[in-house]
Amino acid sequence: MLPVVVVHGGAGFVPKERAMQSKAGVCAAARSGYAILQSGGSSMDAVVEAVTKLENNPSFNAGCGSVLTTSGNVEMDAIVMDGKTLASGAVSAVRNIANPVQLARLVMEKTTHTCLTAHGANQFARAMGVPEVPQESLITEYSRMRWEKNLAPDANPVECQMGKMGTVGAVAVDIEGNVACATSTGGLLNKMEGRVGDTPCIGCGGFADNQAGAVSTTGHGEAIMKVTLARLILFHMEQGQSPEAASDLSLAYMKSRVQGLAGVVTVDPQGQWAARFTSSQMAWAAAQKDCLHYGLYTGEHFTQSIDEP
Repeated sequence: MLPVVVVHGGAGFVPKERAMQSKAGVCAAARSGYAILQSGGSSMDAVVEAVTKLENNPSFNAGCGSVLTTSGNVEMDAIVMDGKTLASGAVSAVRNIANPVQLARLVMEKTTHTCLTAHGANQFARAMGVPEVPQESLITEYSRMRWEKNLAPDANPVECQMGKMGTVGAVAVDIEGNVACATSTGGLLNKMEGRVGDTPCIGCGGFADNQAGAVSTTGHGEAIMKVTLARLILFHMEQGQSPEAASDLSLAYMKSRVQGLAGVVTVDPQGQWAARFTSSQMAWAAAQKDCLHYGLYTGEHFTQSIDEP
C-alpha cells in the first residue's frame, strides 16, 4: 500500500472553463509528491512539494492566485504537521511570500513556536533568507475580478467562492509508515484584514499522527474551526473507522451541526486513503502503486498510469 500521496485543490463550485485546469493542477502536484516518496523521501518532503506546486499554480487559492481581502491585499495562511513527532509549524496573514507552506515548515524546524503571524512571520522569513515577492506577482486577473464583484453591498463572498473555497492541501504516508499533512490558503474571498481561518490551526486545517493518520481540510474556515474537522476525522479513525467512513461521518456532522460545507483528503498509516467532500466539487488526486487517481465531481474517480501524460 505504501507510499501514497493525496492532494486537494479546494472545495466549492468550479466553473466549467476552469475544471480542466483544476484537475491538471492536482494531478501534477500528486505526481511531484509521489516522485519524492518513490525516491525514499519523507512524507513531509512529499506534502510540502505537492502544496508548493499548487501554490505556484494560479488556478488555486494559495500563493499565486490567492483571493483578496476587502482592501485588495493578499494575506495567506499555511500549516504543516509531522505525524511521527506531532511537530507542527504554521503561519497566518503573511504577505509577499510566494510559498507560505515552506515558511510554515521553517517555523516547525527552526523555532520553538508553532505559529507565527503577519509582521512577525514576515520578519522571520527575512531572517531565514526567504525572498519577498511583490504583492502584484501573487494577484491574478481572475482574483481581482472576483474581488471587485464582491465589493457590492449585497454580495455574499462565502457563496461566491467559485471553486476557490479557500485552500489547497496534501497528506502522505512514506515507505517507513510516517504520515504528514500540509495545507495552504489565500483565505476567504473579500475577508476582513487580519482574518485567519482554519488552515493554520492544528486540528482544523490539518492534523497528522502516526497512531491514527493524516488529514488536510478545505471549505468554509469558520465552520471547520467550530468542529475541529481534521481532528474529528482522526478521532473516528481511532475508533476503528476507515479513512472514507471517518471523513463522511465528520463532514455530515459539520453540515448538520453548523451548516458548513467542506472537503478533505485523509490517509491512515497503512496507506488507505480517501478524498471526500460535501461541496459541489473538489479537485483531488492521489498517487499510489504507480497509479494516478483523480476526480472533481461527487462519485467521479478516474485512474491512469502515473507515467501517462
